Amino acid sequence: GGLIMGVGVETSSHKYGLFQHCCASFELVLADGSVVKCSKEDNPDLFYAVPWSYGTLGFLVSAEIRIIPAKKYVKLDYLPVHTKEDLIKVYREESENPSKNEFVEALVYSEDSAVIMTASMTDDAEADKINPIGYYWKPWFFKHVETYLKKGPGVEYIPLRHYYHRHTRSLFWELQDIIPFGNNPIFRYLFGWCVPPKISLLKLTQGETIKKLYEEHQVIQDMLVPLKKLEEALKVFHDELEIYPLWLCPFMLYNQPGMVHPKGDQDELYVDIGAYGVAKAKGFEAIPSTRKIEAFVRQVSGFQMLYADTYLTREEFSEMFDHSLYEKMRQKLDCDKAFPVVYDKVNRKVRD
Repeated sequence: GGLIMGVGVETSSHKYGLFQHCCASFELVLADGSVVKCSKEDNPDLFYAVPWSYGTLGFLVSAEIRIIPAKKYVKLDYLPVHTKEDLIKVYREESENPSKNEFVEALVYSEDSAVIMTASMTDDAEADKINPIGYYWKPWFFKHVETYLKKGPGVEYIPLRHYYHRHTRSLFWELQDIIPFGNNPIFRYLFGWCVPPKISLLKLTQGETIKKLYEEHQVIQDMLVPLKKLEEALKVFHDELEIYPLWLCPFMLYNQPGMVHPKGDQDELYVDIGAYGVAKAKGFEAIPSTRKIEAFVRQVSGFQMLYADTYLTREEFSEMFDHSLYEKMRQKLDCDKAFPVVYDKVNRKVRD
């Protein structure tokens, strides 16, 4: 439900769009208890209003999803770059080539260094280049990728399921802040099977002091900006946060009705910039620094993923997200008596 009512993006999204764009229909229970089905052809206003609505139009009970054919392996090419100019140029070229690349992502390790990864599915693999990275004794994926900054370009064949879960064991790179020695070979061999800990367990064991420390120093944000604004965005993220690695995941944003669409009337490539970790920027303050990034994202017609802390005012939230169709459906379906509006579910100040 979160992939539809919220948002879902992955490294094939430059080719297929967000998860919502892979859906053919939704079935919802509305405020009056009735069950309705919607699609592009049948009840299209509701169909386009559902994504990003966070359960404020109805309860999602089923979805029809278009399936993408899969193969046994992912052939993964690692391309290290050592200047910001090369990162922007190569990343854009690879993201704009969906016929060649089934998957595209980049991990940015500093202002001037990154590893761009492009991949395609295959049933055949060179035996000496197969790397089942998902096994618990294997190095964390982001640490493995970082080695290509020194050893240069490379190719591996990764089992498909292992590829899809490449960031799972280390929670991208957040586990290094929880277990600093977690990537140590001895720890991986003896205890790697028991990580990552369940998020619910981490929350349960957090006292108020630890929770406050996390809120003041730990950043978990995904900002979606037009690919053409990537260079500016990286500078803003460095100046305000200085968190590395950064995750870059391109996606096609289609010109369709709903809360999220390009500024113009054409489909447009966007990029998800994921910042997860402890901010090292001088003068970092959680709320003011996040507010500055939110302001930049609004300025370039971007969007903020709403699972994370957002400090937007109600007016700024309406500026970032197109509420026209959403409000029309709220009124038509008489949602006010049953469901809060999106802002009241996601804004940090309102939730507190």
